[in-house]
Parts: sequence; C-alpha cells; structure tokens
Amino acid sequence: QVQLVESGGGLVQAGASLTLSCRFSGRSFSMYGMGWFRQAPGKEREFVAAVSWDGGTADYADAVRGRFAISRDNAKSTVVDLQMNSLKPEDTAVYYCAADWAGDTTEILSTRLYDYDFWGPGTQVTVSS
Repeated sequence: QVQLVESGGGLVQAGASLTLSCRFSGRSFSMYGMGWFRQAPGKEREFVAAVSWDGGTADYADAVRGRFAISRDNAKSTVVDLQMNSLKPEDTAVYYCAADWAGDTTEILSTRLYDYDFWGPGTQVTVSS
C-alpha cells in the first residue's frame, strides 16, 4: 500500500513563496505519476500540477502556470516537491498529494482527479492579502 505524507504548508502573505513536499512510501516510487490537487472551502477539489513517473514531463493548471513548479528526482529520494511562488489569496486551500500508478495507462501523466489511486491527508496553505 502506498502512503503519502505532505508537509510545508502554512500561513504566508501575498507575494510570498512556499514549498510543499510529499513523501512517498510503500511501493516503487518510479512506477507512479504524481500530482498535486487543492480544495478551497466550499469548492471542489481541483488539479494543480502533475509530473510523469520519470520526472521528464510536467503539466499545470492555468491558474498556477508560471508561478508553481513540480519536481521529483527518483535517483535521490521518494519526494515530490511543489514550489509555489507569487502566492495569491486565491491559492488558499488544502493541498493534496496523489499517486497514479503508471502501469495501467499509456498516458505520460494525468490531470484528472479520478485517475489517482492514492492520496495524502493534505496540508493547509493560507495566503493573506
């Protein structure tokens, strides 16, 4: 069974930067695409960023493209990071890390919530104006 644990959330001012980390354990990290999603109060969970199983391809939601960066290095660790720059109050949400088993798809990564097999408990990010 895969376990995911997020860390790095907190309270920051608008314009600040924050890095979220997700530690993966339980199975072979390199067999999973990884994604970050977020859920604001009263809203549905939405896609933020995803990275392919080998770290070679990434995709972002339009709302964060150019400000956020997802990364992984399978040779060094089983951690996927989300670097968040120029944070805005509308980025306030609980951020969730998720793992998508790459063995059941030909897609290099997924932006779809329902494709992900395992989820972390989430970490709160609050951006004040």
